[in-house]
Amino acid sequence: MSDYIGKVTGSQDIFKKLASYVPGFNGYVERQNRRAADKILRETVARRFDELYKRASALQVELINQGKLEYVDDMESAAIKIQTFRDKVMTATYGYSGFFDSVKINEKELETLYNYDMAFFDLGEQIAHALDNVEASLGDDAGLPAAIRNLNTLARDALDVFERRYEVINGTVSQ
Repeated sequence: MSDYIGKVTGSQDIFKKLASYVPGFNGYVERQNRRAADKILRETVARRFDELYKRASALQVELINQGKLEYVDDMESAAIKIQTFRDKVMTATYGYSGFFDSVKINEKELETLYNYDMAFFDLGEQIAHALDNVEASLGDDAGLPAAIRNLNTLARDALDVFERRYEVINGTVSQ
C-alpha cells in the first residue's frame, strides 16, 4: 500500500507540497493522498478480478463445449461471485474518511483496512490457482467437482472479506 501512496505523493504539484506545511493542513493532504492511493488500489484489484472473471467464463464455455453440462451451473455460480466482487470493488467509495466525512478512520482501523486490502490480492492469487485446477481437471470427472467447489468457496470468501472490510469502514463491527 505504501507504494501506492508513494506514487500519489510523488506526483504532487508544488502548491500541494507548500500547503502541506500549513499547520493543520498536512493531515488533510495525507487523507487526500490516502484516497488517491486507495483509488489506485481499487482499480488494480478490480482489473485483476476482471481477468479472473473472464477466465472463469471461458472455462464455463469449455465445459459446455465438452458436454459437461452438469458442472455449468456451479461454474456459473463461481463466475458470478467473482464478477460481483469485482463490481463491489469498482463501485466502492474511495479513500479512508475525507475531511468532512461523517465516518472517521483511526490508525488502528486503517491498519485493519490495509490487511483486508492485502487479503484481496491473496484471494486473487488463490482464485487464479483454483481456476488453474479447474482447467487441469477438465479431463478428470472425479476431480472436477471438487475443483469447482473450491473455486466457489474462494469466490465466496472474497465477498465475505469485502463485507467485513466495509463493516470496519462503517464502524458496524468491533476490532
